[in-house]
Amino acid sequence: MEFIKTLLEQQPLMALFLTIAIGYIVGEINIKGFSLGVGAVLFVALAVGWFAPKSVPAGMVGTLGLALFLYAVGVQYGKQFFLGLTSPAGQKANFIALVGVLAAGAVSLLLMKTSGLSIGHAMGLFAGSGTSTPTLQAAIATLGNDDPAVGYSVSYPFGVAGPILFLYIAFMVLKPKIEASTVAGLELLEVVLRNQDHYGRTLGEVIGGLPAGVQIVALRRAHHNQPPSPGHVVAEDDVVLVVATSKEAIELARKFLGEAAPGRVFKDRSDLDYVRVFASRAAVVGRTIGDLQFPGDKAVVVAQVQRGDANIVPRPDLVLEFGDRVGMLAHRNDFASLRKFFGDSIKGTAEFSYISIGLGMALGFLIGAIQLPIPGIGKLSIGLSGVLVVALILGQQRRTGGMNWTIPLSANLVLRNLGLTLFLAQVGMSSGPKFAATVSQNGLLMLGLGALVLVALVLPILILGLFVYRMPYDEVAGIVAGACGNPAILAYSNKLAPTDRPDIGYAMIFPGMTIIKILFVDIVPAFFR
Repeated sequence: MEFIKTLLEQQPLMALFLTIAIGYIVGEINIKGFSLGVGAVLFVALAVGWFAPKSVPAGMVGTLGLALFLYAVGVQYGKQFFLGLTSPAGQKANFIALVGVLAAGAVSLLLMKTSGLSIGHAMGLFAGSGTSTPTLQAAIATLGNDDPAVGYSVSYPFGVAGPILFLYIAFMVLKPKIEASTVAGLELLEVVLRNQDHYGRTLGEVIGGLPAGVQIVALRRAHHNQPPSPGHVVAEDDVVLVVATSKEAIELARKFLGEAAPGRVFKDRSDLDYVRVFASRAAVVGRTIGDLQFPGDKAVVVAQVQRGDANIVPRPDLVLEFGDRVGMLAHRNDFASLRKFFGDSIKGTAEFSYISIGLGMALGFLIGAIQLPIPGIGKLSIGLSGVLVVALILGQQRRTGGMNWTIPLSANLVLRNLGLTLFLAQVGMSSGPKFAATVSQNGLLMLGLGALVLVALVLPILILGLFVYRMPYDEVAGIVAGACGNPAILAYSNKLAPTDRPDIGYAMIFPGMTIIKILFVDIVPAFFR
């Protein structure tokens, strides 16, 4: 054992990546549907740090990792975050989450007073109950010691398992009726116009009466397929190609328009044919579909956009992202120029601009270093949360002139997970010895206190969401996942409620609550010094 210890201490980078590998192996262990996931890296790191104290890598490794995590999250969720701040539904959801987060903070301070905890341990319990590594980093930076890491590591398991248990109990007690989303793909149907009420009206007027989420993407008249022009006057026997997100919407559109006419459009590809390309060229990414100037003399109709595993009905205001697969109706002669126009490179969908990331993160570090005078507290800087703030703004803007701020989803996930893993490994290894000493002295007490802080976080959200505001279960599950922050909670919410509401709620809540948690541990310790 002494040989292994010496080897780890002589090769800190080897120790770091070995810790990460073992952590992920442990994180994949599944016990009745529960697993620690990436959080297991922290516990393995604590053990390695205790076993080989001199194997700890430089603190800059953890700082870099967390900065990458924050930037990737902010850029991806910027649009949803600002939507949540401005929409009534988003404001209600953020208010509910805020009540839970502040309740957890208040309970952690109360426990500090009644149980004799240090301020560092209390802030760590608060950060761990919300599984917020950025909050942990902010608490460590504010207090200048590793006490928060000890509290964090004790309460983190409750922060992951507790919300899942609460969501499961609420689901079993309430038994909400949740219909699984049917959007496995887009539904298409050719319809011949037989509704006489539409004859003589413009196609734009007819489209205005279609159900939500339904669009007409092609028109056939006089044996020729053509793009749908809003000014086209509808006549008997016109055939339209209808696209929708569900079979129910397609059926409503058919009843509204006329009769199904399968094959009338698709069998004739002399005028319009189907082509699908990857959006990988920087000139088109970050722009709306309505702003694109397609090459060629013939008209081009965007009929479908696939983003990740989701199919999206195209709208003129839909902003394209790296990796989107764009399905179009166009003349065959224009296929080559369209592929060149979009880039059509699967390799390009995993690449991103190092210039935009460099500028964005540099600006975030600069803003985070600015010290603002707070009466009664002193000067306060937001530290690494400045990176998150800048990333949220850039994620909302998406593009500034020729600079595209977005990151392809695949690359974003890699950066985010790598950054989070590096931070957990470094901070765990550095706090291993102190963690072992603390747990051996009052471990059971700390575990119980961590559970109490978690209850204070989740229970108010469930009560307010389900019983006071009477919101749908899947929407409340998204708020819980966003307030607690751990992706494992979101994944479990999606299992219980297979709709898009948990994802939307998580996106609206997570960035804002992360900032609130960071500010809490930045400001509160000043009152206890």
